[in-house]
Amino acid sequence: MSRRFFVLLLVLAASVLVFGVPISAQDGPRWDGGDDLPTNPLECPGEDPATPDPSVEPVPFNGGQAVNPPDLAGQDIVLVDVPKLIGIGYFAATTLGQQQAAEELGNVTVTTDAPTEANIDDQIAVIDNYITQGVNGILFAANDPVAIAPVLTRALEAGIHVVGYDANSLPEAREWFVNQAEFNGIAKAMMDSMAAEKGEDASFGIVTSTFTTPNQARWIAEMQAYQEKCYPNMTWLETLEAQEDQVLSLNQANTLINKYGEDLDGIFGMTSVATPASAEAVTQAGLCGQVAVVGLATPNAMKPYVESGCVQSVVLWNPVDLGYAAVYVMRAVADGTLTPESTSVEAGRLGELQIVNGSEVLLGPPFIYNMDNINDFDF
Repeated sequence: MSRRFFVLLLVLAASVLVFGVPISAQDGPRWDGGDDLPTNPLECPGEDPATPDPSVEPVPFNGGQAVNPPDLAGQDIVLVDVPKLIGIGYFAATTLGQQQAAEELGNVTVTTDAPTEANIDDQIAVIDNYITQGVNGILFAANDPVAIAPVLTRALEAGIHVVGYDANSLPEAREWFVNQAEFNGIAKAMMDSMAAEKGEDASFGIVTSTFTTPNQARWIAEMQAYQEKCYPNMTWLETLEAQEDQVLSLNQANTLINKYGEDLDGIFGMTSVATPASAEAVTQAGLCGQVAVVGLATPNAMKPYVESGCVQSVVLWNPVDLGYAAVYVMRAVADGTLTPESTSVEAGRLGELQIVNGSEVLLGPPFIYNMDNINDFDF
């Protein structure tokens, strides 16, 4: 073994010990998010949407179905909404959207009832209670996709319609799930935002929770695939783990700032903790305008940084629209206009929403919060 090769092996070994995995998008192996799922990068800015490959079979309907439900077409229906918890701005926003949809439709009554902590046992107890009381439909955002499945299955067996949103269950335990955004849609919004702010040759780092957290890992996998396709001149400097810890997230953002100096054009935050922490690190370093922060976060946490001009865009989705869409989907299920054979569903002011992945109704592309709209939201 040559001395040069031996030194190279030592360097690579040190990288793995420090960072867990090779993380250079330019030189390392493809980031796969800790799984073997393929990536599916969307079209680059200015490209026409790709024509669907006719040889690819659509995913068949894989949801469950209510057993002998009553004919409710056009009739008044009573729904209960059981989110992960109540008392936080995010689910107050989904509830607002549900009430807006119910008012528009005129033949829907929906009540939100859930525990005050994100406890799956308490959530199951609430749902069980409404199965006993008798409602026409249950909306839910699951605290645990597997643990919630038996009680949702009991609802279906009782002839009650079940539609999820925000956080899914096992598909067979509900009829439909309103998916707020797909992984590749989040990836496109993130990378396009960075390119718009810092150019198509920007150098960036990432602060995430862990390399194996499913959602963040898949977002990063799709970000790499999209970056390689659409922004090949960008440089992916490093990805750092910060758990869901505010202090560690701030420290990791500072690590990127101190380590790369003028070579660092931007930081991606992959969690609602990492993004405001990265913005705070940039603010404290006096680098607003020099280092862009783009990430996933809730509006309230980011308002100070957007209003100061340190952050231009925050990527998420509109939870008001998410709750609104869930009620329209439930109404279509009750009316019999949304069936396993459907490819889309009408959703009031949101227009026609497409069905993906067998039994998911896609809300649409991620929502971008910026100076123009961030104060319209309170969560």
